[in-house]
Amino acid sequence: MARSACLLSQTLRIYLEDTDAGGIVYHASWLRFFERARTDWLRTLGIEQSSFTPQSGISFVVRDMHIEFLRPGRLDQQIRSELRLLERRRASLSLCQQAFDYSSGQELVRADVRIAVLNASTGKAGPLPRALMDTLSSPDQL
Repeated sequence: MARSACLLSQTLRIYLEDTDAGGIVYHASWLRFFERARTDWLRTLGIEQSSFTPQSGISFVVRDMHIEFLRPGRLDQQIRSELRLLERRRASLSLCQQAFDYSSGQELVRADVRIAVLNASTGKAGPLPRALMDTLSSPDQL
């Protein structure tokens, strides 16, 4: 598959709260970093996750995730996080999220994530919001 364009790149620093006693990033911290990146990406598209309330009728959920921990992240390290859209379907998005050491460019963590849309009242899959589908249909999004 051709490499898709980077849709969001962020820089962050690893803090004590993100690490274990040895100064290594907890696996769950990477999940939080990637969740924040997905939220920030939607925000750049003009979509606020807070608008998805029970009254809106939909919610986004992580359907599945494959994550590879390639190298440890460490206390005080500066990280560059990247997000790419791999596939857009009627009711889901597949994303690639990566974290790199800012200085060396070495890849630390990679996750392939599928985000699904659920109908809030039934809990079953539903279509992506029209505004998001229209935005993601733009050639520069893939």
